[in-house]
Amino acid sequence: MHARNLHKNGYPMAKLCQTYPALSGYLKQAKSGKLSIDFADPKGVKALNAALLAHYYHIKHWDIPQGYLCPPIPGRADYIHGIADLLASENHGEIPTGKTIKGLDIGVGANGIYPIIGSQSYGWTFVGSDIDSAAVKACQTLVTKNTALTGLVTVRHQQEKQCIFKHIIQADDYFAFSLCNPPFHKSANEARKGTALKTENLGRNKHKRTGKAPKRTVNPGLNFGGMSNELWCDGGELAFIQTMIKESVAVKDQIGWFTCLVSKSAHLKPISTSVNYYGATQFKKIEMGQGQKQSRFVAWTFR
Repeated sequence: MHARNLHKNGYPMAKLCQTYPALSGYLKQAKSGKLSIDFADPKGVKALNAALLAHYYHIKHWDIPQGYLCPPIPGRADYIHGIADLLASENHGEIPTGKTIKGLDIGVGANGIYPIIGSQSYGWTFVGSDIDSAAVKACQTLVTKNTALTGLVTVRHQQEKQCIFKHIIQADDYFAFSLCNPPFHKSANEARKGTALKTENLGRNKHKRTGKAPKRTVNPGLNFGGMSNELWCDGGELAFIQTMIKESVAVKDQIGWFTCLVSKSAHLKPISTSVNYYGATQFKKIEMGQGQKQSRFVAWTFR
């Protein structure tokens, strides 16, 4: 993980329970002897997230509606720290901090995770946008209930589902960066298959941790949740990002760096081709790693 990632040394469960006592009801002893949770249990994962946000990011009231994406926080933090390094590369190596640095989160979701981590780590301000009115309402509730977010996070509803930047960016807006975790799958059916595979993998990992054989489930749910617009769109990840690149031309003077997570390395070449086609002056690929998992985000600018 990134050197500044607060979660690079694992989860201090005892301390987290002191901050967020409800987590204690989900603790189990792993094979290693350390305290952990069952990561196949959605309620346990949600409690862990609430504890991490309370302990590290000053968020005392965090909740999401049932079925919405419950994001793994360490990986989300890596993306924020990677963006901080990107901004530092243009600022004599110093990370710019404070309210004058404004970010746009495309698809903020009900959880508001990127604005939370970015605002509490660097003092940045954020606008979060989403096509889901229920997610917008839930995120606005998070902002209202947590004084740590006062004046740092606002949420806007994207009412035109086919648009990404249009109708969200206002005439007087300027963002140092935009960020996005795009829908991964091409269809609802593909998303269901991905969910089943992930659940199966979680069962195997639980067996390794505890020595107990995994239980087979019928119509398994996803421990991290996710509504349809969070998990899939027509054409999947690559089509979404290419649409974003095309739209970025129209707002190139209002966003310094456009960034987006890319799950599949095979998509990097066509993304680079699209960025060059539309006249960006720089294109960067920033690698990230969480344990055995490798991920990355891309960034482009027209300056």
